[in-house]
Amino acid sequence: MKDRKFWFVVASITVVFLVYWLIGHPYFVTERFIMLFSIVTLSATLLYYIRAAERGEEFYLRPIPALKAVEEAVGRSTEMGRPILYVPGIQDMDQVETVAGVVVLGHVAKMTARYETSLNVPVSRSIVMKAARESCREAYMIEGRPDMFNEDMVHYLTDDQFAYAAGVNGIMLREKPAACMYMGKFYAESLILAETGNSIGAIQIAGTASQAQIPFFVTACDYTLIGEEFFAASAYLSQKPELIGGVKGQDMIKLVVISTIVLSAIIMTIYESTGIGFNIIDYLTIR
Repeated sequence: MKDRKFWFVVASITVVFLVYWLIGHPYFVTERFIMLFSIVTLSATLLYYIRAAERGEEFYLRPIPALKAVEEAVGRSTEMGRPILYVPGIQDMDQVETVAGVVVLGHVAKMTARYETSLNVPVSRSIVMKAARESCREAYMIEGRPDMFNEDMVHYLTDDQFAYAAGVNGIMLREKPAACMYMGKFYAESLILAETGNSIGAIQIAGTASQAQIPFFVTACDYTLIGEEFFAASAYLSQKPELIGGVKGQDMIKLVVISTIVLSAIIMTIYESTGIGFNIIDYLTIR
């Protein structure tokens, strides 16, 4: 602990002298100093909480009902002897929501392997199909059930938006899955899928950051992961220290940013209305 504090003090002094030298350097653009300071501070905050989580420090994660319901949905499907339908959105792997959906799929696949439940994953992109297959394969290997994995559980339908929606609806009506999960990037087909799932009596869990589609999922589904909750799902389900530390670090960064915005608004309001302020206002104001 003492060595850690010592090196922290040494690093702080080094950074101070480095910044002092850069400001005085003729090739250093002083107008961008605030941006440099922000990047370094935010990056250091994120790395600090990740390292703290890896060292064993525990962080509190707010309970999210939608994530707790995932295991309940898998258990219900197992009891009823009916499959789980998982839809990872309609976009390719260049969308962060699709990546998050495939990550969550890996955790769902672990549960289906553990409870020996059928899993059906129709996709609309070939690259997503490959990524989803590998995610499921790894999940079944980790659970010690590689014999249960079948590549056909992740299958390609079509790239067309509404043709894909029609294909998924057909699967719902034919197979009557006990649980339907929609995790990824969605557009106008979201309500079509959710309404069909609701009509067959399936428990439905959705997750997306698409603001225009969230109201449809909230209306037609039993549980919905809204925005940041969806991206934190992998950390919540896996309980991996580096992911939990990353979520904690991001939350602290958001808190700092919000506090800075509020404080800046108050200072600028006082400065503009009364003329009373700090000399730093003149330095930070963009002319």
